Amino acid sequence: MIGIFGGTFDPVHYGHIKPALDVKQSLGLEELRFIPCSIPAHRAAPIATAEQRLDMLHAAIDEHENCVLDERELNRQGVSYMVDTLQSLHDELDGKNFCLIIGMDAFLGLNQWHQWRRIFELANCAVTYRPGFELNLAQLPVDLLNEVKLRQVESVEAFVIKQQGAIFFMPVTQLDISATDIRQSVKYEKSIEEFVPPAVNNVIQQQKIYAG
Repeated sequence: MIGIFGGTFDPVHYGHIKPALDVKQSLGLEELRFIPCSIPAHRAAPIATAEQRLDMLHAAIDEHENCVLDERELNRQGVSYMVDTLQSLHDELDGKNFCLIIGMDAFLGLNQWHQWRRIFELANCAVTYRPGFELNLAQLPVDLLNEVKLRQVESVEAFVIKQQGAIFFMPVTQLDISATDIRQSVKYEKSIEEFVPPAVNNVIQQQKIYAG
């Protein structure tokens, strides 16, 4: 199974990397693909250029085994829709199974995504949350709650044998790190060493990304 982890990564930071690696290890994923979006559907456009975000992502993940930087959304014109990305992965990697890694905050709004129900036809969904978080399914929108009732599994073993359509809620290492705060810190020449890997910090400083 191949893990799919999308986002603007503006910049990529430990709050992205650690949860994704937790999922990779827990589920025994053969590969983890970081997929930076071009034009996000549900948030403001990135500040850093596509090339800068790619440079930062390479710096962040190249040291990790079986982690891959996938540029397909940057190479595709228009708004980046995950359903299109998953379909293109299926077309390219016929016979592979996929696991969409999505944080709880994003999952709560999944029913606002483009053709969101088709995602379950193309991938399993690993929904990450902080340890100790009390999962209250009643907070989900009704249409999404119905899908969870239909698709939720309770164990790694039950999840990994599914080819698509399973939903598994996973506690992972989650850090309270904000990309907005990182950009502001760089702008005002404050240290960001505790938030990003050293190699990412080097790219930001050398290219003067986010500088005031």
